[in-house]
Amino acid sequence: MSFLTKISQILTKNKSSQRLGIAFQQQGVSLCSIPQQKQNSATEENKTEKVIFQQEASNPASFSKSILALHKNCDLEGSACLVLNEAQSQVVQVDKPSLPESEINSALKWQIKDLVNVSPDNMVLDYFDAPTLAGGKEKINVVCAPLDELKKLLDATEQGDVKVSTITTQEFAFANLLPPQKSAMLLVCQQPNEEIVLLIVKQGQIFFQRRLRGFAQISKKTAEELSFSVIDNISLEIQRSTDYFERQLKQAPIKEIKVLLPIDLETVFIDKLSENSGVPVSALELPRPYHEHREFAAVIGACLENAPYSEEAEVLAGAHYDS
Repeated sequence: MSFLTKISQILTKNKSSQRLGIAFQQQGVSLCSIPQQKQNSATEENKTEKVIFQQEASNPASFSKSILALHKNCDLEGSACLVLNEAQSQVVQVDKPSLPESEINSALKWQIKDLVNVSPDNMVLDYFDAPTLAGGKEKINVVCAPLDELKKLLDATEQGDVKVSTITTQEFAFANLLPPQKSAMLLVCQQPNEEIVLLIVKQGQIFFQRRLRGFAQISKKTAEELSFSVIDNISLEIQRSTDYFERQLKQAPIKEIKVLLPIDLETVFIDKLSENSGVPVSALELPRPYHEHREFAAVIGACLENAPYSEEAEVLAGAHYDS
């Protein structure tokens, strides 16, 4: 996906053979470590490296301690992508400044200062293109985060042979799980104890993103509760999202819905949502061989950032696991 906040002044590239995804969530820090894609085919070195999945119970005040614990328990090394949660970053949509590309980021700090709660002097930001309404002015989505908080996470992460290469958000990590596709697809995604995310992705671009409040504990719902209230409410939000995409953005109708909910009743959810929808609904499949680790989907997506979908899965086919 296109958006990756790069803090070039304090980050350096690392050519290690491992790629790490680290996601900060409401009740913990998730980690995925996978072998780095080699230029040629999978080598013996690739095949013997491990895929690691780990979760450290945590809260926002102790994220740094949790990262240090992951270092101690997993002996990490490689190039890391950090996945920020909703509380760690803010997204606002504004008119794109009529400036050279090299000057836009500096100008945006002052353009959005009254729209976010991060001061310009403590702001790290990047932007990605937003779909433009017919006849409207060119828009961009600006993603910002506080520099002082990011530095704490960077200091904790960059221990030993680990270097942070990129910072992204959960929405882009989810979208990166999609194989290349031309038509628009709507995603219903969640990680444990997080809110549900609705995304509409077309040709690698996020056209629509929204978090649905009140569904963080959906894993505790019974089949009856899912059938009689929860799915009806989610179906209504999906309909509103597709209406906006098709009517306001003048896009072709959504033809498919993919679901990624790491809950025991995911199949029940899919079946009931399919009954409420006029398009096919199916599970979003993760690349093999880690397709069963759905509760780590965000960090898997972060690890796959900018990597060929099919080639990455092929390289990992011979990997060993720690979890």
